[in-house]
Amino acid sequence: MVRNLVLVAIGLIAAPQVATPQEKSDDQAIAEAVSALPEPMRDGAAVMAYRGGKLVTVRRGSNAIICLADDPARDGLHVACYQKDLEPFMARGRELRAQGVTERPEIDKVRLAEIESGKLAFPDGPATLYSLFAEEGAFNATTGEAQDAQGLYVIYVPYATEESLGISVVSSRERPWLMFPGKPWAHIMIPR
Repeated sequence: MVRNLVLVAIGLIAAPQVATPQEKSDDQAIAEAVSALPEPMRDGAAVMAYRGGKLVTVRRGSNAIICLADDPARDGLHVACYQKDLEPFMARGRELRAQGVTERPEIDKVRLAEIESGKLAFPDGPATLYSLFAEEGAFNATTGEAQDAQGLYVIYVPYATEESLGISVVSSRERPWLMFPGKPWAHIMIPR
């Protein structure tokens, strides 16, 4: 389960759409999307939502955070918010999936080559991602929270290793751990 959450949490879930289920209103998409963030960051976050199977900006932001609304074509609720410097990396993953590249190793191979060549921008310092997962219909618009939600905080630390940070690479739901050590997108997973 942790591994499945991890793959979703790093923003790699946007897949080509085969049908367009009922889309949520802008207000509902925004409320759900920003619920992954700490309260003080919510009002300033930009929000992208699915419209006709494509991500479009439904709210411009005033801080450094971009939130992705829940994809109505997928089961359950999943929202993610990340530092805007990660957008080229996240957008490239979505683009590759839309082109039919669906295997994680192939996506990683393309993005690594592009980062190393300078073609794909990636932060050279820490960056954050917040994600939230729940059952479909779990979001309560009155409280602004999803009932029984699970989430992850992620701190990207480019090229970090177990040795450089002193954080285990063994996954856990009870403590921080390092995923993709030595890669540009190495990151600390913090279960919540």
